[in-house]
Amino acid sequence: MQIHTLPAHTRPREKLLNLGPDALSDAELLAIFLRTGVSGMNAIELAQSLLKQNHTLSNLFNASLSDFCTHKGLGEAKYVQLQAVLELSKRYLKERCQRDTLFSSPDAVSDYLSIQLRGLDHEVFMALYVDNQNRLIKDEILFRGTINAASVYPREVVKAALKYNAASLIFAHNHPSGIAEPSQADKLITKKLQNALALVDINVLDHLIVAGEQCISFAQRGLI
Repeated sequence: MQIHTLPAHTRPREKLLNLGPDALSDAELLAIFLRTGVSGMNAIELAQSLLKQNHTLSNLFNASLSDFCTHKGLGEAKYVQLQAVLELSKRYLKERCQRDTLFSSPDAVSDYLSIQLRGLDHEVFMALYVDNQNRLIKDEILFRGTINAASVYPREVVKAALKYNAASLIFAHNHPSGIAEPSQADKLITKKLQNALALVDINVLDHLIVAGEQCISFAQRGLI
């Protein structure tokens, strides 16, 4: 059944306009993005099929160009559109972190870090430099690869924090394994950086680990 033949209140676009985006399912939101279906499937059915094949939105959104284009109804144009939407989301969340006091909108920080780090197949360790009003000054990837204490150079982190005139830092990294629990190496790195930054009166506010759909906070766990 084609979407235009459905009752008006069940069509994704009309439903969004009348009830807001929160009222739509993942498939309905994805159908709006897809705009059209393929032979034998309308846009909603195509969206449902894609979600079923990929299991999660994250898997679909993080697919490589070649993997993305193997799906019926998807090609380079849709891939480009999707990547543009994802990048706009990242920039929007970054603007919120820069504009707002971080502790007044902790969900924005978690969301921003999650969208930056989720789905990567390698480990990335980031620093967020924060001013004395708890607003984001800059974020920076410190290193890529397997994380261990030898990989981190506290002197370089301190130099960068002073360069950006940061009052505090938030660290974040991902666990491609999907296991969010902090390792002993994660704890050692955090303590090592805390001690180095304390020498120049810079605080470490938090260290977050992104793994799959989870985002674990050292501060909430009492580890900082």
